[in-house]
Amino acid sequence: MRREAALERLKQAGWLRHPALMAVLDVLGGASGQSRIVGGAVRDTLMDREGAGRDVDLATVLTPDAVTERAGAAGIKVVPTGRDFGTLTLVTQGQSYEVTTLRRDVETDGRRAVVRFGTDWTADAERRDFTLNALYCGPAGDLFDPLGGLDDCLGGRVRFIGDAAARIAEDRLRVFRFFRFSASHGGEAFDPAGLAASAAAANDLAPVSPERIGHEMTRMLGLPRVARTIGEMARAGILRVESSSVAALLRYETLRSRPEMAGRLALLLRDRTMGDLRAAWRLSNAAVGQAGAIGKAADLLLAGKVDEVRYRHGAAAIPAVAVAGAIGGWEVEKCRTLTAAVTTPAPALPISAADLLAMDYRQGPALGAALAALEDHWIASGFALDRTALLALAKARKA
Repeated sequence: MRREAALERLKQAGWLRHPALMAVLDVLGGASGQSRIVGGAVRDTLMDREGAGRDVDLATVLTPDAVTERAGAAGIKVVPTGRDFGTLTLVTQGQSYEVTTLRRDVETDGRRAVVRFGTDWTADAERRDFTLNALYCGPAGDLFDPLGGLDDCLGGRVRFIGDAAARIAEDRLRVFRFFRFSASHGGEAFDPAGLAASAAAANDLAPVSPERIGHEMTRMLGLPRVARTIGEMARAGILRVESSSVAALLRYETLRSRPEMAGRLALLLRDRTMGDLRAAWRLSNAAVGQAGAIGKAADLLLAGKVDEVRYRHGAAAIPAVAVAGAIGGWEVEKCRTLTAAVTTPAPALPISAADLLAMDYRQGPALGAALAALEDHWIASGFALDRTALLALAKARKA
């Protein structure tokens, strides 16, 4: 019954009826079986996942030259995204579709592959990573499943195609993809063969660039549930993460209704065993800055400085509560109370630099330091010090 429902869902998928996709499939011979949709859109529709069809990729028996010629004749823009590997991006009606010629790996070194174009759909499927990613469909939503991936798809099983060790040897990034997909599509259950092969490859991941690892890890950290996965990666020797950090990540997922990458990153950045994550994962300054701000606000909350968080850390305040709670082992109710507290707008400082200049303070670093000191006193008082009291403190400081 589940199979029938899934197959019908694919046939009725709204994204299949998008005029831009229909135009591309028409140009590339979709009706005659020369081109099919492949991978995520098909998989996620069968699994009835939210956002299915947001990104649609195609596979084709046509060579890149033939795709370019047909698309150009139809007025469809062609971008040579990865032409040497058979991948082009077709752009029409404001939509982009990645189109890849069927291929077989001729030579691999665990990082890059030399490919040969072909016309064998099963051979193309066999070179992919997981069975649930080797699913294709035509313009009418008819499923082509050469490797029996539908059952794994519906069962939430992330299983390597063929020999797991061989698939990893072709591209060692697949170790990280195995864990990411196990978290996103496998309910954090791990195929034993895939897990064993990933652990065996733990010391052979040097060929994988930090950029590729960081791309997988940041996507993983944005998923609803990943703490168990991080723990499994640590046990497999893929990541060096302290058990206390894994425990904090688990608590974070119970305290934050929608766990986010920045909050998890804030927790991992505290873990000394993780080393320099910025370099290891090529994290952007923005990602590190956001996580750092949340971590700083969390430290203030752990120190009981709620008013300072209210006043100085607006955007980071709410996510910092769950991070602090995960570190401190707080109960959900305490986090709710603190969330309400940090979202209460803080008042404005009742004095300014102009007030100090009127008291004969001189422009410069000393003025800034004096104003900052008064601001600290005001925050520490719970914003109780009024303008008169602060000016008195400023006068005393000047004397």
